[in-house]
Amino acid sequence: MIKVNDNFLRIPSSYLFSEIARQVSDYCHTHPNAKIIRMGIGDVTRPICPAAISGLHAGADEQAQASTFHGYGPEQGYQWLRNAIATHDYASRGITSVTPDEIFIGDGAKSDLGNIGDILSPDCRVAVTDPVYPVYVDTNAMAGRAGTLSENGLWNRIIYLPCTKENGFVPELPHEVPDVIYLCYPNNPTGTTLNRQQLKVWVDYALANNALILFDSAYEAYITDADVPHSIYEIPGARQCAIEFRSFSKTAGFTGLRLGYTVVPHDLKGFGANGEEVELHRLWLRRQTTKFNGASYVVQRAAAELYTPEGRRQVRQTVDYYMANALMLRNGLTEAGFEVYGGVNAPYIWVKTPDAMSSWDFFRFMLEKCNIVVTPGAGFGPSGEGYVRLTAFSTHEATTRAIERIAALRTR
Repeated sequence: MIKVNDNFLRIPSSYLFSEIARQVSDYCHTHPNAKIIRMGIGDVTRPICPAAISGLHAGADEQAQASTFHGYGPEQGYQWLRNAIATHDYASRGITSVTPDEIFIGDGAKSDLGNIGDILSPDCRVAVTDPVYPVYVDTNAMAGRAGTLSENGLWNRIIYLPCTKENGFVPELPHEVPDVIYLCYPNNPTGTTLNRQQLKVWVDYALANNALILFDSAYEAYITDADVPHSIYEIPGARQCAIEFRSFSKTAGFTGLRLGYTVVPHDLKGFGANGEEVELHRLWLRRQTTKFNGASYVVQRAAAELYTPEGRRQVRQTVDYYMANALMLRNGLTEAGFEVYGGVNAPYIWVKTPDAMSSWDFFRFMLEKCNIVVTPGAGFGPSGEGYVRLTAFSTHEATTRAIERIAALRTR
């Protein structure tokens, strides 16, 4: 008998963005002439910058010569890339405690965020902000930590931390004490942030309660406010309670190349069933060396070029391009009479649906009336109901057309 993991039978049958893609595909099939503007999934549209392309070509050329050919690489990533990350992403911001040995190169933040649960007990109680990036919840449900799904859309073993207009989208400390806390800032999907003092509250709480923070910092390159931390390790004590995840997808357009990294400090300890203290770094290294053969050499060569002076300048240009879109969306939607959040330190715009319309109804309304794809907020959790998410990753031209379509619709 082939027995399956029953936890997979308890989760919704399709992933949020797969369901959106299905509905958009069905609409396009019946409306082949529709000019769709996609602002739902957070995929990028700008080409990979010239510096990274140069690295890709150089890496490919090296693979064509016996003298420079690379086969299996180090599972943790090549030393030269980890050195560059430690220098430019951390030491340059005064975070000298993060060492190359604590950096693990992977094939994207999504993979590591989903896989990190391998080193944690199935008994851990997990807390997530609500609305939330679905991967945090779904992967814990697959591992059996979530319990059962209630009719209200909540899992009975997950602790939800509502982020709403009423609390300024800042999660409050939980009444139940979790073992693991997921924080994503700048936030996906709301586009909001935590300032230094607000993040310190969570670090202090985790230290006081021996909890682990899984800090998703995939959008740190979009931060503009000086008081918003780029890394959780800017907060004293974070090395004892936090793992940080970062991505090259939204900063350098690597959504198709797949590359990211995870920082697991040596200071971070967990406990075995016998009460023995264990370095989480050691467990993650063991997991990676068993289940992962390392990210592509060619893609790592491309990433290394991003840390050259020219590469950093080009990445900044790309980020500025998308943030100009975010500003256009904020201003255009506000002028059209919508209630808008985010888009200042993040490439996401969180929009209140009009006339108490549900988020899925507004998704279909925008698709049918404006030919614009947005993401229904309910797909991110119960507190996302009544909102939709738009991304700033389209072109300037598509963003302008989207605003014009929405404005025309609102003035009818």
